[in-house]
Amino acid sequence: MDMEQKKGRASILFEHPPVIKSVGTVSGTREGQGPLGRFFDSVEPDDKMGMENWEEAESAMQEKAAGLALKKGKLTEQEMDYSFAGDLLGQLIATSFGSGSLHVPLFGLYGACSTMGEALGLGAMTVNAGYGKNVLAMASSHFATAEKEFRFPLAYGNQRPKSATWTVTGCGAAVIGKHGEKGIAQIAGITTGQVVDAGVRDSMNMGAAMAPAAFHTVMQNLKDLEITKEQLEGGWYDKIITGDLGKIGKQALADLLRNEGLEAEGFLMDCGVEIYDNQKQDTHAGGSGCGCSALVLGALILPNIQAGIWKRVLFVPTGALLSTVSFNEGQTIPGIAHGVILERMGK
Repeated sequence: MDMEQKKGRASILFEHPPVIKSVGTVSGTREGQGPLGRFFDSVEPDDKMGMENWEEAESAMQEKAAGLALKKGKLTEQEMDYSFAGDLLGQLIATSFGSGSLHVPLFGLYGACSTMGEALGLGAMTVNAGYGKNVLAMASSHFATAEKEFRFPLAYGNQRPKSATWTVTGCGAAVIGKHGEKGIAQIAGITTGQVVDAGVRDSMNMGAAMAPAAFHTVMQNLKDLEITKEQLEGGWYDKIITGDLGKIGKQALADLLRNEGLEAEGFLMDCGVEIYDNQKQDTHAGGSGCGCSALVLGALILPNIQAGIWKRVLFVPTGALLSTVSFNEGQTIPGIAHGVILERMGK
């Protein structure tokens, strides 16, 4: 390729943008009762998916979401070159067991709740470089599996502070194909995040831990692509959509951007804020988990781009990089955020 696609420190603008050909979404019951419920492909009436335990249920969600994405894209497993997928659990057990039946070469990813952004970025790079024609990007989470691993057993009935977010039960899977093929939207570029540690130690306030990472990625994207303040505030991006900062983290990001002279509240969105109705569903600060941004991507972001409501979006899933080991040892909670530039087809 003649054009230098790497831009600045951490961004890529694809000369021939890969396309998102199809997407499949599977949600839990609470998510189905939220404002986006009618847009999910499948809302499960049983959060255990008929399985014996929560972990098996999350694996079943992955299998179903992947199957839906392939069916909607009129593709078979044999036509998929690679899968980039991940979840929140130790050793990626939801992905390992959920992807086993797909028979697709797998790259297991852990970016915490930023995993869908990481998967889309790596998948787009793979297709753009010619290493495959069709790649699956997928991420899942489950309220009960995350609570069991990171917080308290469900039967404990602990109180949750208002800063806490609710881990989304759901999975989103997207098929990425080559430039020029029919699709929902194109991946115009990416900005890969780096670890940002703001010293936050409160595991019940993930928004505060992740907002500095989201801020870093957004600012890196603007710097790398030489997007001016006037261009940004003039609508360069119709929306900058973070993954799961929730109400507190979204406000923190807006404040950080304001300190740089950027008034962004008018075009900032957050998947964790959008997925639940905070007036009717007591989820405190909003939603979180790998499945949060993956579900909102499939149910809201991509349809709005396809319909022409938005022409260009910066999708920035955010992740808190803690583990039960690091937290119990008193470590801080580093964050990371991966940016994906999604554009209307034909641009």
